[in-house]
Amino acid sequence: MQVSKLEKSVGIEVFITSSPGVGGIIRDNIEDFIVEEVLVDGSKAQTDRTVDSGDARALDSSLARNRYLICVLAKRNRDTLSAVKAVADHIGVNVGRVQIAGLKDARAVTAQHITIEDVSIDDVRGVKIKDIELYPVGYFHSRLSSFYLFGNRFNITIRSISHSESATRKRTARIAEELGSVGGVPNFFGHQRFGTIRPITHLVGKAIIQGNLPKAALLFLAKPSPYEHSASREARETLHRTRDFKQALSEFPRHLRYERVMIKHLDEEPEDYVGAFRRLPLKLRELFVQAYQSCLFNRFLSRRIAAGLPLNRAENGDYVVSVQRSGLPMASMYKMVGDENIVEVNKAITAGKMRLALPLIGFKQHPSRGFQGEIERAILEEENVEMARFKVAAIPEICLRGELRCALTPLRDFAVDGISKEPVDASKCKMGLSFMLYRSSYATVVLRELMKPRSPIKSGF
Repeated sequence: MQVSKLEKSVGIEVFITSSPGVGGIIRDNIEDFIVEEVLVDGSKAQTDRTVDSGDARALDSSLARNRYLICVLAKRNRDTLSAVKAVADHIGVNVGRVQIAGLKDARAVTAQHITIEDVSIDDVRGVKIKDIELYPVGYFHSRLSSFYLFGNRFNITIRSISHSESATRKRTARIAEELGSVGGVPNFFGHQRFGTIRPITHLVGKAIIQGNLPKAALLFLAKPSPYEHSASREARETLHRTRDFKQALSEFPRHLRYERVMIKHLDEEPEDYVGAFRRLPLKLRELFVQAYQSCLFNRFLSRRIAAGLPLNRAENGDYVVSVQRSGLPMASMYKMVGDENIVEVNKAITAGKMRLALPLIGFKQHPSRGFQGEIERAILEEENVEMARFKVAAIPEICLRGELRCALTPLRDFAVDGISKEPVDASKCKMGLSFMLYRSSYATVVLRELMKPRSPIKSGF
């Protein structure tokens, strides 16, 4: 089945299902893509939630001595980092005092939890920011992090499906059955990890890993995309041609705020590329190197699938990780599979107590062994990258030790919530879907299997 050049460029080279997709478009309306976060204690962030600031937990004086106020942040058509900064600016605190459990889709309606350090309920009461709502929930004993994230619940509408209602339902059922037979969805890092409109994040990360910060900066600032706004594209093209940062500062659109911050620094300090990157939020700096690490993982996983190796069974030399009762994998509890334990391990995988895992390469994380290890080493050689490179000497705060990531992610509570004619064009259908994914897994990876898009950009990815 044909995979787009865009997907191949970020390491997603295969489909795991062979049934034809339903086609269609996602995100035709922002409300067609809804994401609601779930924490490990069962707390759910709801996009339509109206929380009374007098919530009992929030006013409990025994909890108020804790330093962290936990809130639900609901946003519409905004990326998480800019939303967090807007909240911090509005309250008047440093953005470092606002913590999240995970990034959420920008082109969507999303709800997630945040903690804000050393503020009261009165400080956040009545916060009003365009496309952002903030609801205080209670006090928490520590800052929020990915450790507390369980997963995300998705409610998605696919529009402009060219098939009949019955054909759409049959195609969806076949694909869901195929995914069920292998135990889930390939745990690729999705399109938004790299930027769908301008997929350059991993390229910037690779240049950083290679120690070429000028190249990394120019990739971020000056590599244009045919799919971005013409004013942005033209400004990038001019900077690529001239290397004139003063001119770029006058030409780059205001909404390219991160680029403008770097350009301003390079206009004042033309050779200080480390300083320029450090003007960006830490999470964005980390994301560059993480995106390259993610691209390598996608290639490892794609090559394994293409080679016909299973994802729901381990082979000699594979890594496996233990799974909690909740279903969350424990990457720190792992084994290497060999002749002495392969039968036991595969019984545990069948029982749902273990999962196959592949490495997220870092300066401490070694490749697999066996045939999977050969795949990984071949890709690292093709990329001309070594593990030690992930110890970034120039910007040590973004070093990556590496870890393991499951090759499959379960698709929980998958349901078709209705198929009907499009109101504007009765020759086409729309379909509502809902499902749950564990943390760090991507809804777009599920959707690409269902839709089989020829052009992810045109399809709304």
